[in-house]
Amino acid sequence: MSGIEQFKDQNYLNLQTYRKNGEAIATPVWFVQDGDKFYVRTIAGSGKVKRIHNNAKVQIMPCGQRGEPLGAWVAAQACEVVDEVTFAHVNSLLITKYGETVQTLASQAQERGEKYTVLAIWIE
Repeated sequence: MSGIEQFKDQNYLNLQTYRKNGEAIATPVWFVQDGDKFYVRTIAGSGKVKRIHNNAKVQIMPCGQRGEPLGAWVAAQACEVVDEVTFAHVNSLLITKYGETVQTLASQAQERGEKYTVLAIWIE
C-alpha cells in the first residue's frame, strides 16, 4: 500500500525535511488527517519548521513511535499554518485521536515558554 491510504489508522508519521546543505532529517511525529491533508502540531521555531520555511519539499511515511518504517516514503509539500481557526481545528482533531495527553503536553510546553504551530502537509 502506498500513497495516502497507508496512513489510515496510523499514530505516527515520519516527516523528512531537508537542511540547506541537502541533508535529510527524519522526525517521527503525531499527526491527524483531514481530507487529503495531514497536520502536525510542533514547537514554533523548531528545526523542522525552519527547514520547511527554507524548503517546502518533504517526504512522509507511516512509522512507529521511534521512526521505524511502517510503509513507503511519499513525496509531499509542507507549510506552516498561521490561521487560528485551522490551529483550533487541528488541536480538536489531535485531542480526539490521542486524548488528553495532547493537552497535557501543550500545557507543559506553555509553562516552559514554548509556543506551538501547525504544519500542513499534502502529497504531491
